[in-house]
Amino acid sequence: MSTMREVAALARVSGKTVSRVINGDRYVSDQVRARVEQAIAQLEYVPNMLSQTFRSGRDSAIGVAVPDIADGFFGAVIQSVEQCARTRGTAVIVTSLGDDPDGERPAVQALLSRQVAGLIIAPISTDQSYLTGWQARTELVFIDRPAHRITADTVIEDDFGGAATAVEHLIDRGHRRIAFIGNAAAVVTTGRRLDGYRSALSAAGLPHDPELELQYQGGAAAAVELVRSLLQHHDPATAIFSSNSQSSVAIVPELHASGHSDLAFISFGDFPMAAALRPSVTVLDQNPAKVGTAAARRLFERIDGPPDGARSQVAPDLILPVPLVIRESSGGPTHPHHPSDHHAPDQHPPDQHPPKEKT
Repeated sequence: MSTMREVAALARVSGKTVSRVINGDRYVSDQVRARVEQAIAQLEYVPNMLSQTFRSGRDSAIGVAVPDIADGFFGAVIQSVEQCARTRGTAVIVTSLGDDPDGERPAVQALLSRQVAGLIIAPISTDQSYLTGWQARTELVFIDRPAHRITADTVIEDDFGGAATAVEHLIDRGHRRIAFIGNAAAVVTTGRRLDGYRSALSAAGLPHDPELELQYQGGAAAAVELVRSLLQHHDPATAIFSSNSQSSVAIVPELHASGHSDLAFISFGDFPMAAALRPSVTVLDQNPAKVGTAAARRLFERIDGPPDGARSQVAPDLILPVPLVIRESSGGPTHPHHPSDHHAPDQHPPDQHPPKEKT
């Protein structure tokens, strides 16, 4: 691979002049520019745009760090970020954080060492103070989960309000024994959704039953084991609220296989085939494209804004709604299917909601 020094030697100019040509400096003469461009073409030189990010003041690349890039929800977030970045000629570097909180810091710092102009991150640990030193030169926007021990812009969904709406809907259908199933690893999002679940029960005068608040560790197979135990309970639940779509994808087939497809069910997050199943599955409709677009716009506003010394204060958290898409699975205890109630007023029909997944 050729170097800038080799380009400069072939064009008979200094390395600084080559850099000025690459950066579009208008004060380089046409004759010199032509020689440099010819040398670049002859040597097939590829400029290292990352190393020029802060020298030129341009956002040549931004980073995105999410728990799992294979997850449908985060995959869609990344895609929408890339679409926004493409309009600016900005590259997107993506990293997967996994599910070990101790792995977050080294993974993120390895990404930031690439000199990205900004970072969009869905954290998995409970301490992001390690980013304090980076904040002076790298813009930060958190998604899905707020930052801890650091102040930064945040784009999240209405986990609390969405969960409360789902449980209120089940209560309105006559359910009094409503189970909550969530992933204990997603501490922040699961906690907010559990709070919304409890709030709806309290508002209806219903007691909290710890035996109905089920949280699992590990993959969605663990959620299935919880459901199997739940179905054997002496006073079984008549409805289940699944706090993430990855759990839902595993739970729904288990309900069908065990002959409990009439058990009322609502998923936080849509998933493939949810609308096509019988009964079709009621969901809280997350919109990862909106999350990604909102986060990218906030990040680029920061990058385009004044330097750090004159930077405006962090904006309030942007909280996006998660509307309830009512389908057949959220029926009452004695009438589990209500085809006439597929959609709540002012909501879109199921076929306008593409499949999504989320941790």
